[in-house]
Amino acid sequence: MSEKPSDAEPPLPAYAATRLGRLLLTEESIYGLILVSGMIVVSRTLAGASAAVVSTVIVTVVVFYLAHVYAGTLAHMAVAAGHGNFADSLRTAARRSSGMLAVALVPVAVLLLGVVKVVDDDTAIWAALGVDVVLLAALGWSAVARWNMNVWARLGSALVTAAFGVIVMALKAVIHH
Repeated sequence: MSEKPSDAEPPLPAYAATRLGRLLLTEESIYGLILVSGMIVVSRTLAGASAAVVSTVIVTVVVFYLAHVYAGTLAHMAVAAGHGNFADSLRTAARRSSGMLAVALVPVAVLLLGVVKVVDDDTAIWAALGVDVVLLAALGWSAVARWNMNVWARLGSALVTAAFGVIVMALKAVIHH
């Protein structure tokens, strides 16, 4: 019996088949960007300058990454019910969670523009938040593109995913004005 075209799985986009695509198209990456956005808002309120924001974001992302790896390792070992290998579980959790670190590199790079005074602190902070929204939209689009060829589904996913970043930006505007 032949499969209907609508039932066929869409081919993976070339970027999704790459190591970077597999790293970024995870819930950890989306969560990492939302975390970075939140930390930019909170640390800007407490710290002020781009340098303090960058250090706060980096430390927080690393701590959350380590906590996520620890939780993933424990969860894998619990599912294995004593038959799992701790080292394998740790490696798997670290690899799976690494998207959280990878996505933080772009907004941190933008924030560093404020640190080295290429742009002023406020511009760097707003630009980093804007980059987060764009990256969230791209991740939302790309994730749905892996399993759905419909442009509207992809666009909807991009908008919903980006909305998390927009909400954080709105919080920043409310908190600081």
